[in-house]
Amino acid sequence: MSVTEMLELSARAAAEAIAAGSLSSGELFDAYRTRAAGDRAAGEDGLNCFTWVAERAPDEDARSPLQGVPLAVKDLFCTEGVPSQSGSRILEGYEPPYTASVVSRLTGAGASLLGKTNQDEFAMGSSNENSAFGPVLNPWDTSRVPGGSSGGSAAAVAAGLAPWAIGTDTGGSIRQPAALCGIVGLKPTYGACSRYGMIAFASSLDQAGPLTRDVTDAALLLRHMVGRDRCDSTSVAFPGEIELPRAEDLAGIRLGVPEELSGAGIEPGVLESFNATLRLAEGLGATIESCRLPHAPHALSAYYVIAPAEASANLARFDGVRYGLRVEADELTEMYSRTRAAGFGAEVKRRIMLGTYALSSGYYDAYYGTAQKVRTLISQDFADAFSKFDFIVTPTSPWTAFELGSKTADPYAMYLNDFCTVPMPLAGIPAISIPSGLSDGLPVGFQLAGPAFCESRLLGTAFALEGAIGFDGSEARRTRGVGQ
Repeated sequence: MSVTEMLELSARAAAEAIAAGSLSSGELFDAYRTRAAGDRAAGEDGLNCFTWVAERAPDEDARSPLQGVPLAVKDLFCTEGVPSQSGSRILEGYEPPYTASVVSRLTGAGASLLGKTNQDEFAMGSSNENSAFGPVLNPWDTSRVPGGSSGGSAAAVAAGLAPWAIGTDTGGSIRQPAALCGIVGLKPTYGACSRYGMIAFASSLDQAGPLTRDVTDAALLLRHMVGRDRCDSTSVAFPGEIELPRAEDLAGIRLGVPEELSGAGIEPGVLESFNATLRLAEGLGATIESCRLPHAPHALSAYYVIAPAEASANLARFDGVRYGLRVEADELTEMYSRTRAAGFGAEVKRRIMLGTYALSSGYYDAYYGTAQKVRTLISQDFADAFSKFDFIVTPTSPWTAFELGSKTADPYAMYLNDFCTVPMPLAGIPAISIPSGLSDGLPVGFQLAGPAFCESRLLGTAFALEGAIGFDGSEARRTRGVGQ
């Protein structure tokens, strides 16, 4: 098997080839390591997807469910003895003494750690321009962003630098970059995957999930990520095993299209792709009707109170005393101040200040308390919708990948990237983004959301749609060197 053929295999196909003896896991790892290390060494001529790449392959042909298929891991997952910096100077060079549970489960199932991927600092961003280690570039057009905060993972998979990857989703940080890079991104039900060892942003929202070339790979990776973890009290036992999808049609499936998330503010090309996908779903037998999520327009406002409030508490631990950067000073409080001023980027400082203000005396009820009430109403809206529909469908992002620097001066415009993705994590429900085509040569994402722990059914529906859409993401992989 040639290197080109090897790198064009899906992760599942690669695992099956290794199990059959027609491919060596060592050869596969070396091929991907060469590409990942080459991109990292290319500097400004690369995509800047990786902050660290493994130096050697693991033992060859490990017999296990994932068969040694290389895995890219977002920089905020702690990995023992490997830099885990969360895209921040305040943790530059930090090597944890333990490994995140999700990563341990995947490597325990046979995945091989390929490298750590670049991200927005502490997962705060929608464009991957907030990383202390420079922005990641979109493989479809390197003048544009890949989305964030899991942009390094998404771009690496889209460009063929990794067969699959994991990221985290707080307000859309798996699904939005998946949409902008033309791959599949799944945010599981809150609690389905352990948060132990994930460097925290917003504890009631953060959730790990897969970024893959296709829906089947997402199901295979998720199967080994879920489950109760005694180290994380918010994790729960997943009801049943994640099934690999086989659905050929959508007969009997009821899809609800919320008026609030599928009309005004959506880019014309994105809306055209969304409507074309709805027609395909209808052709597969699905019933499609409009529905209402009346409090969804308030989700972004609620999110940008709750998430910064939780961030202000979580990031208080970075004080220069226990780990990470330390800027010396004569007084303790001055040392805190200098360390944080030097170590945190502008977006992180902005959210810490917003969150601290929202939690301060006299403002807690007016801001944080009110936002939590809105969160409850959003959750109830979804519960009401799921009494009539199997899944809610929306565009993933209001627009395609935008140019680098075009929104950095306007935080509100940047935050609007998450308009369609934020309601789902507030309600704690799973959602998946699949590529639905191109608009002016750039990928568009189609989002499906369902009730808690419906991942197998959600993946089955996405799989049937994926087959009907027939999206080919190989253009981005060819652009970055695969096949040349």
